[in-house]
Amino acid sequence: MKRYILALDQGTTSSRAILFDHQGLIHGSAALEYPQHYPHPGWVEHDPNEIWNSQLTVARKVLHDHHVDAQQVSAIGIANQRETTVVWDRKTGEPIAPAIVWQDRRTADICDQLRADGKARLIAECTGLELDAYFSATKIKWLLDHVPGARERARHGALAFGTIDSWLAWKLCGVHVTDVSNASRTMLFNIHLMRWDADLLALFDIPEQMLPQVVSSSEEVGMTRAALFGREIPVAGIAGDQQAATFGQACHAPGMVKNTYGTGCFMLMHAGRQAAVSHNRLLSTVGWRVDGRTDYLLEGSVFMGGATVQWLRDGLGIIKQSGDVEALANSVPDSDGVLLVPAFTGLGAPHWDPYARGALMGMTRGTTAAHIARAAVQAIAYQSAELLAAMQKDVAASHRSIPVTEVRADGGAARNDLLMQFQADLLGVPVVRPKVTETTALGAAYLAGLAVGFWDSTEEIAAQWQCERRFEPAMGADQRAALLARWSRAVERAKGWDAPL
Repeated sequence: MKRYILALDQGTTSSRAILFDHQGLIHGSAALEYPQHYPHPGWVEHDPNEIWNSQLTVARKVLHDHHVDAQQVSAIGIANQRETTVVWDRKTGEPIAPAIVWQDRRTADICDQLRADGKARLIAECTGLELDAYFSATKIKWLLDHVPGARERARHGALAFGTIDSWLAWKLCGVHVTDVSNASRTMLFNIHLMRWDADLLALFDIPEQMLPQVVSSSEEVGMTRAALFGREIPVAGIAGDQQAATFGQACHAPGMVKNTYGTGCFMLMHAGRQAAVSHNRLLSTVGWRVDGRTDYLLEGSVFMGGATVQWLRDGLGIIKQSGDVEALANSVPDSDGVLLVPAFTGLGAPHWDPYARGALMGMTRGTTAAHIARAAVQAIAYQSAELLAAMQKDVAASHRSIPVTEVRADGGAARNDLLMQFQADLLGVPVVRPKVTETTALGAAYLAGLAVGFWDSTEEIAAQWQCERRFEPAMGADQRAALLARWSRAVERAKGWDAPL
């Protein structure tokens, strides 16, 4: 009887379920988009029950459509959109409010006040994170402050907080857990001591009893309810989506870099077994904990990656499907000087400006939809190039000789050859696309499989990684520098646009 690992890849705009075989190849997949909710400018919400229902639906569908019995599933791994915050009633299991999504900016003023109070350094030293509305802590505080009676209920242990991994584990197994990678994204977790930080909990006025138990990224945390799939299946791997993708890309050694081109873009560099310190406003984050060993990463986050293409589709209506953007952008030789800074929800690393807003610059009467499409594709690459430059500065400042020899690319937009080539040109190093681009789900599968003996070691996993295409840089250094300088001018004009007067 052939056996599989079932990976649940719960993303910002869709839920996916993928079956992987022992060779790390996809046996079958299913995906389902679910609604996004924008009740006010800068607010982004999800319905936690819509997330759960969509994830359960695709998990059942992939088993049914590919004639796999639950008995053939050795384990389930979970990868999830990070920082998105759910608070629910422990007794009823019902959320007390919509989930506040990682992109949501409603708590920027809380961060401003904490920064004015001099708390940013404490937060950075404990968590490795920037003080920003991106992370979970201010979202939890907002819910406790704005949902009637929530804070009192939380103090009495009636409420549970979790990022989406916790929510899915609760619905699947009835356990209240999170792994170290997701915990490290809450702005409440001390990544040096590997525990919830009492000083930060006091700072945000968050009762510790509402927090989940922190577990390793690769360990059996519970069995699914038998009614869900016809039999119990162990849930044995959990990681935030970007950590999972880094693990799935086999970036297991210091200096290895991957960039995920999803709704946002997330570039991560393996930093070794000690937390790195960034002097260029990158994040120091936990990668994963396997067999009692913790690996750390440096990370830069771009809020609008593939979501920029979705805006072309849904907002401007100049393409019918996201996949149409490459042909439209390729219909012109360049952007004709047009630059798009897609700061629709502020700017992430290395700027961290919640008040930046989107800007479309350099247009003339000759500007067409094709030029805007090309500028949108290029904007994804420009933002990612800023991240690698910041990483290289951090590495140089640490006096460690870790040359970046390539960047491994994954995510939906990594299938866009135009984007991949322009990215290589801007980075000045090759961009390598693997044969299996669903590396987020693959990483979750690997973590779960290691815990149950489906795979024996990380070395076995790394040996399965294969290149599908390698994009070599073809742009001269002078042209690269000129383009990046022009991009920097455009970014400066988008910054602070919506700041309080």
